[in-house]
Amino acid sequence: LCTMSKCTPSPTLSRNDEKLIRSLSLKKFRDAENLFIIEGEKSVDEALASPLEVIRHYRASDIGAEAMKRISQLSTPSPALAVIRKPEAILSPSAPFPPQGISLALDSVRDPGNLGTIIRLCDWFGIENIFASPDTVDAYNPKTVQASMGAILRKQINYTNLCSLTDRFSESGIPVYGTFLGGDDIYAGDIDRKRCLIIMGSESFGISEALASKVTKRLYIPPYPTGVRTSESLNVAIATAILCYEIRRP
Repeated sequence: LCTMSKCTPSPTLSRNDEKLIRSLSLKKFRDAENLFIIEGEKSVDEALASPLEVIRHYRASDIGAEAMKRISQLSTPSPALAVIRKPEAILSPSAPFPPQGISLALDSVRDPGNLGTIIRLCDWFGIENIFASPDTVDAYNPKTVQASMGAILRKQINYTNLCSLTDRFSESGIPVYGTFLGGDDIYAGDIDRKRCLIIMGSESFGISEALASKVTKRLYIPPYPTGVRTSESLNVAIATAILCYEIRRP
């Protein structure tokens, strides 16, 4: 094993290593091995400098372009790839609750590109607490990892029952926000910018009915200009970006 900057590229790729790396394209094997893949020179360098455990990493200049092509999960293979141990989930019965700052909850977000973008947004806007329903796409899906542009190395997602989680926030006096077409204008409403839980719904169906009933304040992102026919809705990642910006606005 190798960790952090002490890890040197593996000069060869064994058949067993190749088999393991290729298997990590599937969630059941990522879960069984507790490993995931990250690709790209910048992302691999970030992984080596992070506290995460890098099991091994490869450079096309060491193992050859053909070997890299066999293990890459990208349509155009990257010149660098690393195998990383997944970090432990940070939400546990003994963890302090409710968490400080802004928290984000994702309800049935299925598109890996959207999830990766949202993780990147949380990294940019300093949102430390990310929760997700069990049916949200795996954070370590290769497409999610790629879309996060390295942010997955710094952010963890806690998969949990969001109805129970929301109840705990409400019982602690923390406002719970969600986006709805019939909500209050986010630019005119009173929003707690220091401590809250923001719920974002799926790309197709929005926030589930069971979870919607637990939202303490419904928010709406208005189109511009008002009164003019526009698109029906926003992509969940774009909507998250707007909300994150607004909640971080001084």
